[in-house]
Amino acid sequence: MSSQAGTSQQTHNQDPDSEDDVFSQPRTPRRTPMACQFCRGRKLKCDGRQTCANCQRRGLACTYTPIQKQ
Repeated sequence: MSSQAGTSQQTHNQDPDSEDDVFSQPRTPRRTPMACQFCRGRKLKCDGRQTCANCQRRGLACTYTPIQKQ
């Protein structure tokens, strides 16, 4: 009987799914607090940098204008 108890502990410790559970959930992307004018107008994902990737790729001036809350 003692050999059965030892094998059940070994299989429990070597469970490959125990560590994968943490990584199996999809990451939620960080939300940018404000999109630039170009990304807002085209409904693109803005990365929020001083010159975002979309504006940099197109050679546009990247401007951020705060929207007024209603």
